Amino acid sequence: MTKTECATEPTEDDDRDDSHLDDVEVGAGCTEIWEHLAEKRDE
Repeated sequence: MTKTECATEPTEDDDRDDSHLDDVEVGAGCTEIWEHLAEKRDE
């Protein structure tokens, strides 16, 4: 994956916990997601 690509939407086959992204706004881009994750990591 390159810097400009984001992960694709999960499929039904994906069995993972995405709860750490619950506070991310719909339509957020890669930068917003990385910032959100960095803030959570600092907590």
